[in-house]
Amino acid sequence: MLLMGPPGAGKGTQAKVLADRLNIPAVSTGDIFRANVKDETPLGIEAKRYMDGGDYVPDEITNAMVRDRLSEADAGEGFLLDGYPRTLAQVSTLDEILADHGHKLDAVVALVADIDVLVERMTKRAHIEGRTDDSEEVVRHRQDVYAAETKPLLQVYAERGLLVEVDGVGEIDEVSERVLAALKTVTE
Repeated sequence: MLLMGPPGAGKGTQAKVLADRLNIPAVSTGDIFRANVKDETPLGIEAKRYMDGGDYVPDEITNAMVRDRLSEADAGEGFLLDGYPRTLAQVSTLDEILADHGHKLDAVVALVADIDVLVERMTKRAHIEGRTDDSEEVVRHRQDVYAAETKPLLQVYAERGLLVEVDGVGEIDEVSERVLAALKTVTE
């Protein structure tokens, strides 16, 4: 399953809740990137340049990390992927990765929210967590990049009959229940 939506829509929060409820691992490219940055790995240092500017980490780096993560044993029976794919090229790469591992997508959940709500969420989170990648200017740039590069993917998954859109605004449990209800409509 994929969990998609603009930055700040609650993907990371919902991924953790849903992974626990569905007993599958949540695989987040954002978490992978931040761990590498924190550990100051060569990949992390390179990725940080892109993240600090609000840009996406190049596909070749991201694709390799996703391929490696999905080959781990805990992902063998299923997983929830958060933050990938973000480009049409990554959709094709993900199709290849899944086929190589004998998997296919069951559903794509897109969390939707008003841009002003997203900006407010992310700038508050930046202050609380000390995240340098979430200044207001960077947040707005990330929203623009999402609209230009990632939103077209939703059409691809809609055409495949996999997409469900869910309102991402509200209490965490309310959003989780909306997601679970929406999943039933796509996986039946």
